[in-house]
Amino acid sequence: MTAPATGGAAATPPAPPGSRKGVTGTRWLVAAGFLLPALVLLGALVVYPIGYSVYRSFFDRAGSAFAGLDNYVEIFTDDTILTAVRNNAVWVVVAPTVATALGLIFAVLTERVRWGTAFKLIVFMPMAISMLAAGIIFRLVYEQDPDRGVANAVWVGVHDTFAESSTYPKARPLPVHPLRAAGGGAFETKEPVRAGTPVLLPLIGVAPRDMPPDAEPAKAPRPGGDTVSGTAWLDFTRGGGGAPNTVDARELGLKGLKVEAVRDGRVVATASAAADGTFTLPRAADGALLRLPESNFREQYNGVDWLGPSLVTPAVIGSYVWMWAGFAMVLIAAGLAALPRELLEAARVDGANEWQVFRRVTVPLLAPVLAVVLVTLMINVLKIFDLVFIIAPGSVQDDANVLALQLYRSSFGTDAHLGVGSAISVLLLLLVIPVMFFNIRRIRKESRR
Repeated sequence: MTAPATGGAAATPPAPPGSRKGVTGTRWLVAAGFLLPALVLLGALVVYPIGYSVYRSFFDRAGSAFAGLDNYVEIFTDDTILTAVRNNAVWVVVAPTVATALGLIFAVLTERVRWGTAFKLIVFMPMAISMLAAGIIFRLVYEQDPDRGVANAVWVGVHDTFAESSTYPKARPLPVHPLRAAGGGAFETKEPVRAGTPVLLPLIGVAPRDMPPDAEPAKAPRPGGDTVSGTAWLDFTRGGGGAPNTVDARELGLKGLKVEAVRDGRVVATASAAADGTFTLPRAADGALLRLPESNFREQYNGVDWLGPSLVTPAVIGSYVWMWAGFAMVLIAAGLAALPRELLEAARVDGANEWQVFRRVTVPLLAPVLAVVLVTLMINVLKIFDLVFIIAPGSVQDDANVLALQLYRSSFGTDAHLGVGSAISVLLLLLVIPVMFFNIRRIRKESRR
């Protein structure tokens, strides 16, 4: 028989069987007390709106008559809504892919530059701007006028480097001038020209402020010689005065105006007017008609219609990528920093070049991070609304339409149809669910490793 232990701590008596169950119940009550406010908010702000939207999508515009699947049929038969569905498909495929690819490139390259942190800060900075502010910024960037829109200012500058625009797009002669229309936007003299006889080529229709800054006062041509000489000038005197077909002291020469001598439909000589408007053609021009070709009067190149029907969606996607490429870069850079460097070095020791290391080692190791970024951006673009609503002008909103914008247009306003709006919201929910399911499945798979 064993004697009871003495001199030590008293043994704790076992708890009664019913008390353990009471402790567990108390813990459940505490947990429920903490979770209840969140569950109430979740039910009021998420579950109930989803359920009501599903219910409302089966009723007509007024909500008084059961419409069955009519609202869902309208989604896939109405041209405007079908455009929104197609645009959403373009958004989901293009925007996340481009943003993730740029983020990957930036993250890899910034590891190798000295000022990588500063570069990351600059690229990430657009994330600090709201969608509203970004939309206003890019609405100005995409302005058609090159004097206001940055995109067209750059585009026109590049274009004019290789194909300079005309300086006199609206220039034209008066009926009393010795010029007539030659078809295709060109003008020609009414009579053949003769060597030694001065030729006058007056034009109007150019505002003095639009004249070349280095244009000089026009000079009357001098008679004589065996060449064809003349003057092309702006036959307009600021402040009034002057006489038509007469070179006045305050009138400017049309610098750079191209002049062609045409005989029997063939150009036999060409010349360009000097800063004072004077030009000289060789004797071969004697007896020919002088023509001012249409290239002198071609409308100035105003760039690309970024917000036109064909380019508005790529333009808005560009603004989205500008904002979210920094987000992708930061997440991918964090994953890149966690990669085991010995694997990269081992690949280099085995003879792999940098492209092979990037393609066969870095990208596969970053696959989980790239999946997170891609899925996050896909969910984000399914709900895109702000940028499209702000950047796309009213005249092309039907062409730039997306489901979230169509949901807003169908649910609010004087011609609102809450049944169709609810059906669109249900469609958006159904589109998001597979992406969320994939994301949850991936997270669970990662947690099991």
